[in-house]
Amino acid sequence: MPAPAASFLTARRLRAHGLILAACLWSVYLWNMAAPGLRDRSANLKGTDFLHFYTLGSLALAHRGADLYDLQLQSEVATQRVPAASGVNYLPLYPPQVSIFFAPFARLPYPWALVRWLTLSSLIYGVCCYAVWRACPGLRNHASTVLILAFAFPPFWHLIAWGQTSALALGCFTLAFFALRGQREFLAGFALGCLIFKPQLGLATAVVFLVTPRWKVIAGALVSTAGELIVACLYYGPGPLREWLRVLLNVPRVLPLLEPRLYQTHSLRTFWTMLLPWPSASFAAYVISALLVSALAVACWRSRVPFSLRYSALLLATVLLAPHLTVYDLVILAPAFLLLSDWIVTQPDHPANPYLKLLLYLAFVLPLLGPFAGWTHVQLSVPVMAALLYGIWKLGKKSVLAVKSV
Repeated sequence: MPAPAASFLTARRLRAHGLILAACLWSVYLWNMAAPGLRDRSANLKGTDFLHFYTLGSLALAHRGADLYDLQLQSEVATQRVPAASGVNYLPLYPPQVSIFFAPFARLPYPWALVRWLTLSSLIYGVCCYAVWRACPGLRNHASTVLILAFAFPPFWHLIAWGQTSALALGCFTLAFFALRGQREFLAGFALGCLIFKPQLGLATAVVFLVTPRWKVIAGALVSTAGELIVACLYYGPGPLREWLRVLLNVPRVLPLLEPRLYQTHSLRTFWTMLLPWPSASFAAYVISALLVSALAVACWRSRVPFSLRYSALLLATVLLAPHLTVYDLVILAPAFLLLSDWIVTQPDHPANPYLKLLLYLAFVLPLLGPFAGWTHVQLSVPVMAALLYGIWKLGKKSVLAVKSV
């Protein structure tokens, strides 16, 4: 029996929903940003998290590597560069090479630097979506629907609203997709290794490619990771790198500062943290569920399902396993939405099609309901993403059984 949503989720309705959602989201954003000055209508600094990267770039310009992990000093530098940012503090956790990347932006006044960064992030997002769409033959006749939904994608809206760096992570995963698709495993690993600036996003790929094993991918990742860190050492010396490693070891103690709004996070760890009020129980639940997700991801990668489904499973596992993942980081799932949609369109009569379609729709919209998790203590996006991963695994299991029966 097909899922109730099978007949409801037509391309026409998806376009209508996307148009309504995009109009609502971007109207709110523009209205908020139209406030005079550098504070928006909610009294938050425009660009929000970009201030932190702008401050890091300012320190890089002055070669002040010793100050990269001094919270109080960074707050003073931010206020000097952007007086409207007085009282805004950010926990310094990024590796030292991130400051070097943002040094060119710090040469500009804050408003112009913000405009250029948001423009660059939008271009990266657009190019990645376009490139993956071109690799989806089933979506060629749905260009307008894809464009509307890409523009309405809630994580993309959050990415721009927060001024975050997740577009760079999306770029890494997109490059890895095409490299793996072309059987250039070292290049794929090189792209994935660049994620060292957000190391939590590399956990799933490390598990999958170590267990599988794919040594060329691992070698490429080690080369690019080492390359980024060596650049930081050459620029600052080894001191900031040692300090960054010390800060990483101290992360469990500062998680409340790192995640002041848990309802904006979407991973297994924070799902259990919100659901279970006992730290030891929530951690145990995270470990157990993370092992199950890891096993599913490895099984998917070893299965006979199409590469597009296996890579989608890898992206879903990346989100679920990440120890820390905020809503804007969900932008890395954009390729998975396109690849899974392509499979659904090209397999209209498959028994799993209606359920995957419904789960994909829910995974798209549920990040908007994140704030409700602050009251319900249940982040619904997480079990839906886990169900999607399970659905891909089931497809792989059935394909193996079909081969054996033949």
